[in-house]
Amino acid sequence: MLSIENLIMKYGAAYALKGISLEIESGEFVSIIGANGAGKTTLLRAVSRIVPITSGTITFNGEKIHLMEPWKVVSKGIIHVPEGRMLAGTVSVQDNLKLGAYLCWGQVKNRLSLVYEMFPVLKERKNQQVRTMSGGEQQMLAIGRALMGSPKLLLLDEVTFGLAPVLVNHMRSKLKELHQLGINILLAEQNAEMALAISNKCYVMEYGCIYKEGTAFELRNDPQVKAAYLGL
Repeated sequence: MLSIENLIMKYGAAYALKGISLEIESGEFVSIIGANGAGKTTLLRAVSRIVPITSGTITFNGEKIHLMEPWKVVSKGIIHVPEGRMLAGTVSVQDNLKLGAYLCWGQVKNRLSLVYEMFPVLKERKNQQVRTMSGGEQQMLAIGRALMGSPKLLLLDEVTFGLAPVLVNHMRSKLKELHQLGINILLAEQNAEMALAISNKCYVMEYGCIYKEGTAFELRNDPQVKAAYLGL
């Protein structure tokens, strides 16, 4: 489904990504773990074409996308939930959701029903200004907005950052539900324990490079990963 080959990204003379290669097969839930500054966010932004790449290729369903405009990437079914959510705080929950359906406006009612079924609190708060919601509720809204676009691949960036432990557990169950709907997921997450608990495959990033890769089971039992990321 998604193939990234030898992706290099530079900011001036500094390398943010140093020859990244990874694969996501249809039906997979893939996570990327690593410390802050490892390059996870830059990688997702490169896939969604928010930032330009220096060299390398990105292929989605057999089509080269690394030179496409961001809106064109979205039209292919790749939808990005960015770190920080990037919601319109002074408008309502429902209006924020509708913004996510700009390429499939004819499906708005059906997509709203799906989002409200998955996140009932959003239906309860649909007329509420987003800026008055809690951080956890806003994160649900950011994911809901992405669902409005009928994604084939969701890019999720630090969706548990700043959330209380009870909300982290809630978010984990919701991500499992999304995957069960048939949506492929690429999750960039500092919470390695959570990421490894719900993904099929995982890549470990350090300093803009892929440091390790394997199944989630393999990495959960890797002594270096356990010491560095799981505190074991």
